[in-house]
Amino acid sequence: MVKRVPPTSSLSKPKNLLALWKLVILLGIVILVITLARIQLYYDTSPQFSSSSSGRVYRRSQLPVIDDERFEGNPRIAYMFLVRRDLPLDFLWQSFFENADAANYSIYIHSEPGFTFDETTTRSSFFYNRQLSNSIKVDWGESTMIEAERLLLQSALENPANRRFILLSDSCVPLYNFTYIYNYLMSSSKSFVDSFLDMKEGRYNPRMSSVIPMRKWRKGSQWTALIRSHAKVVAYDDVIFPVFKKFCKRRPPLDPSKGKQNIRLQKQHNCIPDEHYVQTLLAMNDLEGELERRTITYTLWIQSATNMETQSWHPVTYNYATSTPQQIKTIKDIDHVYYETEHRTEWCRSNAILVPCFLFARKFSRDGAMRLLGLSV
Repeated sequence: MVKRVPPTSSLSKPKNLLALWKLVILLGIVILVITLARIQLYYDTSPQFSSSSSGRVYRRSQLPVIDDERFEGNPRIAYMFLVRRDLPLDFLWQSFFENADAANYSIYIHSEPGFTFDETTTRSSFFYNRQLSNSIKVDWGESTMIEAERLLLQSALENPANRRFILLSDSCVPLYNFTYIYNYLMSSSKSFVDSFLDMKEGRYNPRMSSVIPMRKWRKGSQWTALIRSHAKVVAYDDVIFPVFKKFCKRRPPLDPSKGKQNIRLQKQHNCIPDEHYVQTLLAMNDLEGELERRTITYTLWIQSATNMETQSWHPVTYNYATSTPQQIKTIKDIDHVYYETEHRTEWCRSNAILVPCFLFARKFSRDGAMRLLGLSV
């Protein structure tokens, strides 16, 4: 007689299948945890990345191989000129630098590629051969503007004596003599960076959010004065700059010849990189506590209107008639700046001492600068 084996209960199959799925899910979770732990360990121990608890975003491998932290010597100010071609106000800067100790400053110029400063292109010998050899073509409102700034900083950082880094335009003028400006900047351990929350203009591109959260988005003047450690952050950043290059772009200007096509073009996101990059980068690196959040370069902005563009802001250009002693005194007497978006009044200090806000001013024409030269400003 053959003994029959009772059939397996149909209920046991779902139980076995459920147990198998639980095992697969558990193994998946374990693998995921191990993978994340290995990634975190790599970032924490790899010399390629900063291990600072502040969450800074620059990479160590990109920092200059210059042992300058123990620098002992005469500290210099790096005067970095970002110009279109030549320096139209070179005669005024000639007067400025000729009364300065050459050991206290360095000069760098980013001009158009191939342009050379020599006796045929400038009236001041202080600018001879000061141009960068790796300059690029710069377009206003494009990422090439901040790329040129970074090239200036990289060049200036090669000299460990440079401890302060001032960015100036071809229409900037000094409001004080060299010694006053030198002492003003060297007495402060902070950078001077105009920086405030940008809540109105909508220039933040949500496509940046995976790298740059909106709470870190800042706006301000591109004319900065940086201490050396901050100059390194800007010059060797390779995280935030690519994001700006990809997502922070100027909207094409209105073109009457394109007719209705302008409507589509004006729907594009509008962002001006040089008004946001340094400020946002330093905020991303948790360095705002190390800043005087204001610029030392005065600019007067006015709003103009045209048939094609109703809201357009432009800097005032000071000519001979408006470059009066009274106007210069008015600028030099400013001791605070009000930031509407933050309801913040920034009283101007250097090393905790109240000081005039501005050391430089723009934009000045040649005849306006000539009048300043006559006033011995």
